[in-house]
Amino acid sequence: MIPVTDFQKLATDHNPQFRALKPWWDVLTEYLCVAMLMMGVFGCTVQLTQDKIFCLPSRPSSESPEEVECRQPAERSEMNAVWKDTDAKGHNFTSREMFGRKNHLDIHQYIFVNNYCYETAVHWYGKYFPYLVVVQTMLFMIASSFWFKFPGTSSKIELFVTILGKCFNSPWTTRTISEVYEEGGEESLVMWKRNIMSESDRKESLIDDGENVHLLKPASLKSNQEKMAPQQKSPLSLLDKKEGEQAKALFEIVKKLRAHIEEADLLYRMYVLQTFIKMLKFVVITVYSAFLVPSIQIVVKCSVPKEVTGFNIYCCNYVKAHLFSKLAYCYICFVGVYGLLCIYTLYWLFHRPLKEYSFENVRMETSISDIPDVKNDFAFLLHLCDQYDPLYSKRFCMFLSQVSESRLRQVNLNHEWTVGKLRRCLSVNASKRLELHLLALPGLPDTVFEVPDVESLKLELMNDITIPDSIFQLMFLQELSLLHCPVKLQPTAQNHLREHLKVLRLTFKSPEQIPPWVYTLLDLEELHLAGPLTQSTSLEDLSKLRNLRILALRSQLSKIPLSVGNIWWLQKLTIHNEGSPLRAFHSLTKLTDLTSLELVGCDLERIPRTVLGLTNLQQLDLRENKLMTIEEILSLQHCRNLVTLRLWHNAILYIPEHIDKLVSLESLNLSWNRIRSLPTGLFYCTTLRHLNLSHNQLSSLPPEVGILQCLQHLSLASNSLGSLPDELFSCKHLKSLVLADNSLASLSPLVSGLSQLVHLELQGNRLQFLPREVGACSLLKLSGLVVEDRLLDLLPSDIRNRMSDT
Repeated sequence: MIPVTDFQKLATDHNPQFRALKPWWDVLTEYLCVAMLMMGVFGCTVQLTQDKIFCLPSRPSSESPEEVECRQPAERSEMNAVWKDTDAKGHNFTSREMFGRKNHLDIHQYIFVNNYCYETAVHWYGKYFPYLVVVQTMLFMIASSFWFKFPGTSSKIELFVTILGKCFNSPWTTRTISEVYEEGGEESLVMWKRNIMSESDRKESLIDDGENVHLLKPASLKSNQEKMAPQQKSPLSLLDKKEGEQAKALFEIVKKLRAHIEEADLLYRMYVLQTFIKMLKFVVITVYSAFLVPSIQIVVKCSVPKEVTGFNIYCCNYVKAHLFSKLAYCYICFVGVYGLLCIYTLYWLFHRPLKEYSFENVRMETSISDIPDVKNDFAFLLHLCDQYDPLYSKRFCMFLSQVSESRLRQVNLNHEWTVGKLRRCLSVNASKRLELHLLALPGLPDTVFEVPDVESLKLELMNDITIPDSIFQLMFLQELSLLHCPVKLQPTAQNHLREHLKVLRLTFKSPEQIPPWVYTLLDLEELHLAGPLTQSTSLEDLSKLRNLRILALRSQLSKIPLSVGNIWWLQKLTIHNEGSPLRAFHSLTKLTDLTSLELVGCDLERIPRTVLGLTNLQQLDLRENKLMTIEEILSLQHCRNLVTLRLWHNAILYIPEHIDKLVSLESLNLSWNRIRSLPTGLFYCTTLRHLNLSHNQLSSLPPEVGILQCLQHLSLASNSLGSLPDELFSCKHLKSLVLADNSLASLSPLVSGLSQLVHLELQGNRLQFLPREVGACSLLKLSGLVVEDRLLDLLPSDIRNRMSDT
């Protein structure tokens, strides 16, 4: 006998996870197949272990062989009883002992006749019924699980159920569902209380609500004091770093799985096809079985050649006919139930759209509104999971939500970017503020707000960032830089930045990326915008920023926006045009309070006249343009407060003589031009402190340079100077003298008169030695003396020791 456990292995798939894709009707058909298979195996066992047929020769009579009739024993006994009763009434017989009829056949002849009659007289259905049951049941089982084995579908199914199991058992799924139900429970409690309170109850409960409002507040409405209080996290909110990485990998796998399965409906069509095949088998088996079952008879007549035994008609008893007949009717009943399940399956397949699956109920329960609906095979598999257990789909959909993925990304970020690691990233920026720079992170770690020392927060190349309400913990935050980093603000965060933020730097790819909350920062003093600003770009709302003092635009403008002129209280305007021509400057006329103007890379060939009318101007920077002449500089004499003029990186050929009209000028930068000579008028700007004439084509320095008694920093590097006038060394306040990369053959001993000199550059000249008098510059140390090492070695040791930093 075959053990029952072997049948269970036949009916059960090797992968136990496949049970999630087996609805109740498939499970029931499996059990029916097991029962029918056991029935067939039982019939086969009986067929092989017991005698098949017993035959006896018929009494010779005058009837022809065709007229001889073999009846069942019950029928014969009834006829004999009638015959005996008739004889008893009409005749009087004496009693005598009856003996069996002598046929004179030996055992071998009976065995031959039994086998011969079994093969020729018994109907084929009666002989092979148990084998048919086994074969037909095996076909049913193959048809039921064919889509689990077919190469085109098995890989998708196995991948799906594997990932489904991982998503179902993932700690992240449990945490997400717990959190959303906790939030939903709080909100539902609030809504429930609002609905049950009548108007009178509301008035009476105002006092109670005021005392107990903290019990009903959702998380988004809690006060700052409540948020500042430390809250102990529940065990469900804790997520191991390894579990977080596994959940992150699951999100990526689910995305690829969805794209792979959702593209076609092969699984759905295969399931429908195998159901139709099972239905067809049911119809065929039921019809021919019902027709052939009556052919299983207990007594059969058998014709045997007379020369074999002397008898030509045998009446045979098929001993298993009664059992097989009952099994056949039972088998037909089982097949009938199997067919009804197939009919129900077809009804389920076609009465609703199984190639579409909606998570609407889950979205309503969990308040996660971004769970997408799915289609095709992906939808069909989820419908099958619902028939097994709807909880599978509910937990699986957590890995389809972008909101859930964002929460997981946040958890992983917090694990990776600890407070200690963030503190190691702190540095001091150009504004002398303690800055935290985060580059190309998938999100903003919550631990950032646990570093209260941050004064400047710089976020670069980060997408879909939302600054939470916890930013109020950064009490010293004054500067925010967002470089290609679209940011949204929660209401409390926006209020905090409105009151505390002083500097904002934005870099964007399109004007639409400028967030609207920028125009609500009423205390903002400095705004830097870098990105394409077209003529249609409206900056009118900038006029709402009444405390704005500095505006910097880095773009490719054809004219200064008119809206800039409406910010008449501006003190500094910087436009970096990246080499594009800037032609219209009318908006500048309204900026009467402007004290600093930078027009960088604007393709200017002359100084704009509008600029010359800014009488309060103190600093003017026109670097990286195409200025060749600066004759308009005469008009700058009306700018009586102008102290800094930067005209570097241009193509200026000469300096006009009337530059001496700039009587208040303290800093002049004319480096990186084409100036060949210096006018005398330049040295009558007696207030000059910083003069940079490096990277020009100067061959000599006029002796009038000695007039600049206020000069502290002079740079003449990268020119063609062969000598220096002695008058230069009468500038007693000179602290920095840069003469590198010239053609100087010697340095005058008068250098000893520069008592305040702390920095001297002489490398790149033709000097053979340094004068001993260089050691007389009491403030000049070896660290401030930039020359070739060989020249230092030629200095006397006592001078070197005196100039050493130690």
